[in-house]
Amino acid sequence: MTAKSNETEVQTTDREIVISRVFDAPRELVWEAMTDPEKVVHWWGPHGFSTKIEEMDVRPGGVWKHVMLGPDGTRYPNRSVFKEVVRPERLVFSHEGSREGGETISKDMTWTFETVGEGRTRLTVRQSYPSAGMLERIVKEFGAIEGGKQTMARLAEFLSKN
Repeated sequence: MTAKSNETEVQTTDREIVISRVFDAPRELVWEAMTDPEKVVHWWGPHGFSTKIEEMDVRPGGVWKHVMLGPDGTRYPNRSVFKEVVRPERLVFSHEGSREGGETISKDMTWTFETVGEGRTRLTVRQSYPSAGMLERIVKEFGAIEGGKQTMARLAEFLSKN
């Protein structure tokens, strides 16, 4: 399935969500927005969420720990381990997250940063889940597709101001 919304393209398979958007920003700036903790906190997560980064070591084997706070006060602890870091082209990491006290959900993430014209960058986020059931659950319970679109919109807003 493919759908477009607010310049964001979403494709799904039985175990993957792929979200892509072109930003009016150079690749290096988009890369920094994702890898600099002082920038990430300004846009990470869906509308109404805030993020506190506890640790962000962007290198193979490095850990990224952060807590997302939902608009209703719910805490979502997250932990990722970077597997591959190719500046400014690709980030690959394993990710675990949950509602505080809830069951942990795991996925593999691949972020690619592609120059698509003067000062423009396509960011593609590939989320791979261990099973079709896990993907179905993350979409229904956590609104993963809509949350991904909103996160991309927040990134676009952040980039337009920087």
